[in-house]
Amino acid sequence: MKITPTAIPDVLLLEPTVHGDHRGFFMETFRQSLFDENVPGTSFVQDNHSKSAQGILRGLHYQLNQPQGKLVRVVAGEIYDVAVDMRQGSATFGQSVGALLSADNHQQLWVPPGFAHGFYVISESAEMVYKCSDYYAPGDEFSLLWNDPALKIDWPLVAGLPEPVLSDKDRQGLLLRDAPVFDAATTRPST
Repeated sequence: MKITPTAIPDVLLLEPTVHGDHRGFFMETFRQSLFDENVPGTSFVQDNHSKSAQGILRGLHYQLNQPQGKLVRVVAGEIYDVAVDMRQGSATFGQSVGALLSADNHQQLWVPPGFAHGFYVISESAEMVYKCSDYYAPGDEFSLLWNDPALKIDWPLVAGLPEPVLSDKDRQGLLLRDAPVFDAATTRPST
Protein backbone atom coordinates (compact mmCIF):
# COMPACT_ATOMS: atom_id res chain seq x y z
CA MET A 1 0.00 0.00 0.00
CA LYS A 2 1.31 3.42 -0.94
CA ILE A 3 0.69 6.19 1.62
CA THR A 4 1.16 9.80 0.47
CA PRO A 5 0.78 13.03 2.48
CA THR A 6 -1.58 15.56 0.88
CA ALA A 7 -1.17 19.35 0.77
CA ILE A 8 -1.99 19.17 4.50
CA PRO A 9 0.65 16.60 5.56
CA ASP A 10 -1.41 15.08 8.40
CA VAL A 11 -4.13 14.11 5.90
CA LEU A 12 -2.98 11.02 4.03
CA LEU A 13 -4.00 9.42 0.73
CA LEU A 14 -3.78 5.62 0.82
CA GLU A 15 -3.53 3.67 -2.42
CA PRO A 16 -3.77 -0.11 -2.00
CA THR A 17 -2.10 -2.54 -4.35
CA VAL A 18 -4.86 -4.07 -6.45
CA HIS A 19 -4.33 -7.58 -7.79
CA GLY A 20 -6.73 -8.25 -10.62
CA ASP A 21 -7.39 -10.51 -13.57
CA HIS A 22 -10.36 -11.77 -15.60
CA ARG A 23 -11.97 -13.10 -12.39
CA GLY A 24 -12.01 -9.75 -10.57
CA PHE A 25 -9.62 -8.23 -8.03
CA PHE A 26 -8.23 -8.53 -4.53
CA MET A 27 -6.77 -5.77 -2.36
CA GLU A 28 -5.83 -5.31 1.25
CA THR A 29 -7.77 -2.27 2.50
CA PHE A 30 -6.31 -2.01 6.00
CA ARG A 31 -3.34 -3.35 7.96
CA GLN A 32 -2.84 -2.15 11.53
CA SER A 33 0.96 -2.53 11.46
CA LEU A 34 1.29 -0.38 8.32
CA PHE A 35 -1.12 2.20 9.73
CA ASP A 36 0.89 2.31 12.99
CA GLU A 37 4.05 3.12 11.01
CA ASN A 38 2.35 6.19 9.49
CA VAL A 39 -0.19 7.21 12.15
CA PRO A 40 1.16 5.91 15.47
CA GLY A 41 -1.19 5.48 18.40
CA THR A 42 -4.40 5.33 16.35
CA SER A 43 -6.89 2.53 16.76
CA PHE A 44 -10.42 2.22 15.44
CA VAL A 45 -13.57 1.58 17.47
CA GLN A 46 -16.39 1.93 14.93
CA ASP A 47 -17.01 1.19 11.24
CA ASN A 48 -19.73 3.06 9.32
CA HIS A 49 -21.34 2.48 5.91
CA SER A 50 -23.44 5.11 4.17
CA LYS A 51 -25.19 5.42 0.83
CA SER A 52 -26.14 8.73 -0.76
CA ALA A 53 -27.64 9.88 -4.06
CA GLN A 54 -25.97 12.18 -6.57
CA GLY A 55 -25.78 15.81 -5.45
CA ILE A 56 -25.91 15.01 -1.72
CA LEU A 57 -23.37 16.87 0.39
CA ARG A 58 -22.76 15.64 3.92
CA GLY A 59 -20.65 17.74 6.23
CA LEU A 60 -18.48 19.36 7.14
CA HIS A 61 -18.75 17.52 10.47
CA TYR A 62 -16.51 17.20 13.50
CA GLN A 63 -16.79 16.30 17.18
CA LEU A 64 -15.12 18.65 19.63
CA ASN A 65 -14.73 16.68 22.88
CA GLN A 66 -14.57 13.24 21.28
CA PRO A 67 -12.65 14.02 18.07
CA GLN A 68 -12.80 11.29 15.47
CA GLY A 69 -10.16 10.31 12.98
CA LYS A 70 -11.73 8.74 9.90
CA LEU A 71 -10.28 6.38 7.30
CA VAL A 72 -12.64 6.79 4.33
CA ARG A 73 -13.09 4.64 1.22
CA VAL A 74 -15.75 4.30 -1.45
CA VAL A 75 -17.12 0.87 -2.38
CA ALA A 76 -19.63 2.04 -5.04
CA GLY A 77 -19.66 5.24 -7.10
CA GLU A 78 -17.55 8.38 -6.67
CA ILE A 79 -17.34 11.20 -4.13
CA TYR A 80 -15.28 14.30 -3.52
CA ASP A 81 -14.01 13.90 0.05
CA VAL A 82 -12.83 16.95 2.05
CA ALA A 83 -10.90 17.53 5.27
CA VAL A 84 -10.67 20.97 6.95
CA ASP A 85 -8.00 21.67 9.57
CA MET A 86 -9.76 22.89 12.73
CA ARG A 87 -6.60 22.97 14.89
CA GLN A 88 -6.02 26.58 15.91
CA GLY A 89 -2.28 27.25 15.94
CA SER A 90 -1.58 24.72 13.19
CA ALA A 91 0.29 25.99 10.12
CA THR A 92 -2.67 24.79 8.02
CA PHE A 93 -5.53 25.99 10.29
CA GLY A 94 -8.66 26.72 8.22
CA GLN A 95 -7.22 25.13 5.10
CA SER A 96 -8.84 22.24 3.29
CA VAL A 97 -7.76 19.37 1.13
CA GLY A 98 -9.95 17.22 -1.07
CA ALA A 99 -9.64 13.99 -3.03
CA LEU A 100 -11.76 12.11 -5.54
CA LEU A 101 -12.45 8.71 -4.02
CA SER A 102 -14.17 6.04 -6.07
CA ALA A 103 -14.82 2.34 -6.26
CA ASP A 104 -12.64 2.36 -9.38
CA ASN A 105 -9.54 4.12 -8.00
CA HIS A 106 -9.70 2.27 -4.61
CA GLN A 107 -8.04 5.22 -2.84
CA GLN A 108 -8.69 6.03 0.82
CA LEU A 109 -8.35 9.27 2.76
CA TRP A 110 -7.13 9.48 6.36
CA VAL A 111 -8.83 12.45 8.08
CA PRO A 112 -7.15 12.90 11.49
CA PRO A 113 -8.84 14.00 14.72
CA GLY A 114 -9.03 17.79 14.80
CA PHE A 115 -10.38 18.04 11.26
CA ALA A 116 -13.89 18.61 9.93
CA HIS A 117 -14.93 16.08 7.28
CA GLY A 118 -17.46 16.12 4.48
CA PHE A 119 -18.16 14.71 1.04
CA TYR A 120 -20.15 15.41 -2.12
CA VAL A 121 -21.59 12.62 -4.30
CA ILE A 122 -20.60 12.95 -7.95
CA SER A 123 -21.90 9.64 -9.34
CA GLU A 124 -25.56 8.59 -9.57
CA SER A 125 -25.15 7.23 -6.05
CA ALA A 126 -22.23 6.32 -3.84
CA GLU A 127 -21.54 4.05 -0.92
CA MET A 128 -18.70 4.74 1.44
CA VAL A 129 -17.31 2.89 4.41
CA TYR A 130 -15.14 4.49 7.02
CA LYS A 131 -13.37 3.54 10.19
CA CYS A 132 -13.59 5.92 13.18
CA SER A 133 -11.07 6.36 15.98
CA ASP A 134 -13.78 7.36 18.49
CA TYR A 135 -17.49 6.71 18.89
CA TYR A 136 -20.16 8.89 17.32
CA ALA A 137 -21.44 11.38 19.92
CA PRO A 138 -24.40 13.29 18.44
CA GLY A 139 -24.44 15.89 21.23
CA ASP A 140 -20.81 16.72 20.50
CA GLU A 141 -21.09 17.16 16.73
CA PHE A 142 -20.63 20.47 14.92
CA SER A 143 -21.05 21.34 11.27
CA LEU A 144 -19.15 23.93 9.24
CA LEU A 145 -21.00 25.65 6.42
CA TRP A 146 -20.00 23.81 3.23
CA ASN A 147 -19.64 27.00 1.16
CA ASP A 148 -17.99 29.32 3.71
CA PRO A 149 -15.78 31.53 1.50
CA ALA A 150 -13.02 31.41 4.14
CA LEU A 151 -12.60 27.66 3.47
CA LYS A 152 -11.96 28.12 -0.27
CA ILE A 153 -13.24 24.63 -1.11
CA ASP A 154 -13.59 24.07 -4.83
CA TRP A 155 -16.42 21.53 -4.76
CA PRO A 156 -16.76 19.73 -8.14
CA LEU A 157 -20.54 20.25 -8.32
CA VAL A 158 -22.34 18.19 -10.95
CA ALA A 159 -23.31 20.38 -13.92
CA GLY A 160 -27.06 20.80 -14.35
CA LEU A 161 -27.90 20.07 -10.72
CA PRO A 162 -29.10 22.77 -8.33
CA GLU A 163 -27.05 23.47 -5.20
CA PRO A 164 -26.13 20.39 -3.18
CA VAL A 165 -28.83 18.63 -1.18
CA LEU A 166 -28.13 19.26 2.52
CA SER A 167 -29.59 18.17 5.83
CA ASP A 168 -31.15 20.88 7.99
CA LYS A 169 -28.13 20.65 10.31
CA ASP A 170 -25.70 21.20 7.43
CA ARG A 171 -27.75 24.01 5.93
CA GLN A 172 -27.32 25.81 9.29
CA GLY A 173 -23.59 25.05 9.50
CA LEU A 174 -21.25 27.52 11.19
CA LEU A 175 -18.79 29.83 9.52
CA LEU A 176 -15.18 29.03 10.41
CA ARG A 177 -14.85 32.34 12.29
CA ASP A 178 -17.78 31.33 14.57
CA ALA A 179 -16.99 27.64 15.00
CA PRO A 180 -15.43 26.11 18.10
CA VAL A 181 -11.94 24.84 17.29
CA PHE A 182 -9.21 22.57 18.61
CA ASP A 183 -5.88 23.46 20.16
CA ALA A 184 -3.26 22.27 17.65
CA ALA A 185 -0.95 20.92 20.37
CA THR A 186 -3.54 18.74 22.12
CA THR A 187 -6.42 18.27 19.64
CA ARG A 188 -8.67 19.22 22.56
CA PRO A 189 -11.13 22.13 22.51
CA SER A 190 -9.39 25.51 22.34
CA THR A 191 -10.24 27.92 25.14
